[in-house]
Amino acid sequence: MEPGSRKERERAERRRAIITAARDIAESEGWPAVTTRRLAQSIEYSQPVIYGHFANMQAIVAAVAIEGIVELTVHLRRARLAAAPENIPDAVAWAYLDFARAHPALFDAMFTLPNGLDFGGPDAPVELVDAFGELIEAFAPLAKGEDQETYVEMAWSAIHGQTVLGMSGRLRPQVAAERMAMLVRVLKRE
Repeated sequence: MEPGSRKERERAERRRAIITAARDIAESEGWPAVTTRRLAQSIEYSQPVIYGHFANMQAIVAAVAIEGIVELTVHLRRARLAAAPENIPDAVAWAYLDFARAHPALFDAMFTLPNGLDFGGPDAPVELVDAFGELIEAFAPLAKGEDQETYVEMAWSAIHGQTVLGMSGRLRPQVAAERMAMLVRVLKRE
């Protein structure tokens, strides 16, 4: 098949339709509602067509997660570039939380559901590396003599922890802003 052929375009369109349908169903009904049968009905193709694109449900979740990581990276970058230098950590922390709140099912695919993605390993997809690069841009300047990547991982895990615990109702919502501001002050060592 020559590059850009009709068959390749149709295959790419079917793959895109599967990913979009998975996201739509997950956002409206939750991930348990996303099944190959439901996806096949949604895109009006047979289940074997879905398995022709994805080996299993985990592979579909991984494709959705990669898409979400790309969107999160853009969101974090916009927040970072729009902020004054001294406010970058605050802006990026809030952008992370806002993204998770706006896209809870997507966030689950990215960070909660089994997706087989190699976070932080030698085989990490470029999209994951790029997203972590945005966190490095925001938080590495705060490392002050510490190993920068380790410091950024610690900052990310603290922000992620507040995000997940807050979204699951395990933290008091009335102090969410105060809690995030306190965390960023600690990260800045103020």
